[in-house]
Amino acid sequence: MFERTIQSRIIEKMYRGKAIILVGARQVGKTTLIKEILKGQKFLFLDADDPSTRNLLQQPTTEQIRTIIGENKCIFLDEAQRIPGIGLTLKIITDQFKNVQVFASGSSSFELGNVLNEPLTGRKWEYELFPISWEEYEHKIGVIKSEQQIENRLLYGMYPEVINNQGDERETLKNLVNSYLYRDLLSFSEIRKPEVLEKLLQALALQVGSEVNYNELSNLLGINKITVQKYIDVLMQGYIIFKLNSFSRNVRNEIKQNRKIYFYDNGIRNMLLGNFNPLDLRADKGALWENFLMAERRKQHLYKDTFAKMYFWRTKQQQEIDLVEEVNGEISAYEFKWKRKNTKFPQRFIDAYRANVMIVDRENFRSFVTIQTDLSAIPS
Repeated sequence: MFERTIQSRIIEKMYRGKAIILVGARQVGKTTLIKEILKGQKFLFLDADDPSTRNLLQQPTTEQIRTIIGENKCIFLDEAQRIPGIGLTLKIITDQFKNVQVFASGSSSFELGNVLNEPLTGRKWEYELFPISWEEYEHKIGVIKSEQQIENRLLYGMYPEVINNQGDERETLKNLVNSYLYRDLLSFSEIRKPEVLEKLLQALALQVGSEVNYNELSNLLGINKITVQKYIDVLMQGYIIFKLNSFSRNVRNEIKQNRKIYFYDNGIRNMLLGNFNPLDLRADKGALWENFLMAERRKQHLYKDTFAKMYFWRTKQQQEIDLVEEVNGEISAYEFKWKRKNTKFPQRFIDAYRANVMIVDRENFRSFVTIQTDLSAIPS
């Protein structure tokens, strides 16, 4: 059991008159976390993967809900998005049973958001859970051991089941990809061409760290640009990938509308490509490092409510910065290098935005992926 960063935040919100919603990809530990929070308490567990549970909770009356709840002061509904109309049911519980704490989990922000947002407006606390963060990993096994495992984490990722099954990482990842990516996502969404989804994922995996052009993807896959956008939206809402837009304010020749796409987990990305070669034998070592750092940084910002905005920066003259962050009006710029090199940041950018700069490499990455209270970058 890994102690999760958001556990204490969730506990603080219990019994305050609102439902607690936890969303994230399959197998990131949502059920484990909520059960850990409820350890020692009597609670009712309802698994929406079970057809009988779905039938029970489709449009029940208040009296039927009262019977279902019984004497329980806590209800945990797992995979809530599978139940049609569950938002109204949770609204009734929240409004009519004030002393009952509702927990609901879901593996798609799109599906769960659609059914909960309107009925539960003002009635819910919502949290996102991701694969194990580096900070959580360090806390569990210690700084020295985690440092020794950095290359394995770049190859196999941070899913709890992968970390807990050393020696069987590839088989575990294969099962995750086949069951979640190709079965669950297809069933949750309107995607009807799994072969196109597979090709799109592989194309995105190859383009980590590079700008993604939807027109090029459209030509590659033989589908229109709107369909490409829809597929990418589904993958984002299913917590497989996330997007960075380009940063642009006032410097001439800045690229204004491009985007980069990253995977929340390196292991998923590598399984899609079928490549688990050691780092020393890989041409994409830099991309793996960049994806890892981006995903870890994003987890930290979301877990700790920093309200940071993340971008990349590039000009038409090919000047680039891997990551630009804006926090409370301050701009920081980061370059990612597996091994430290003499990297010069574009002076034009530094002057225009009065930016702090930092090179993140193998030696100093811990401070970058375990954000404390001071978010300002360290001058390089």
